[in-house]
Amino acid sequence: MNQTAAQWIKHLRLQPHPEGGWYRETYRAAEQIPARALPRRYSGARNFSTAIYFLLRGHEFSAFHRLHSDEMWHFYHGAPFLVVDIAPDGKLTEHRLGLHPSRGELPQIVVPRGHWFAARITTQRGYTLLGCTVAPGFDFADFEMADRQKLCAKFPRHKKLITELTR
Repeated sequence: MNQTAAQWIKHLRLQPHPEGGWYRETYRAAEQIPARALPRRYSGARNFSTAIYFLLRGHEFSAFHRLHSDEMWHFYHGAPFLVVDIAPDGKLTEHRLGLHPSRGELPQIVVPRGHWFAARITTQRGYTLLGCTVAPGFDFADFEMADRQKLCAKFPRHKKLITELTR
């Protein structure tokens, strides 16, 4: 049976995500890393790791943002997916998620901490169901949404892409 995005959203109890799309946290490690054992960029203790479901429909995108931790993306189902990341030195990398290696797709990728990244489906129709794992665990204190003007000023050669994938 082919599921629709609406069916997945209901079945998985997904909620709107601030960066765009739909999500639900599915795992948060019970144990924490104490603040004194973490790099200074963290404002306090963090769970060992966290995981979420994440769903985007064809007309939606995950706006440029960055995290203090690495984030691993896992492809589960649906349309091929594109994650673009801009390294601090301005290098742009396009990660294609999917199940067709002959098209350059991978079932999982990692976006390094501190990189600005955004994501979208490669077609305007359909949806993509993914998972994201963060370690040390995700905390909204470690999440920064991009300011379009500032990001364009910092990376002018990527202005078109930044404009498309910011709000």
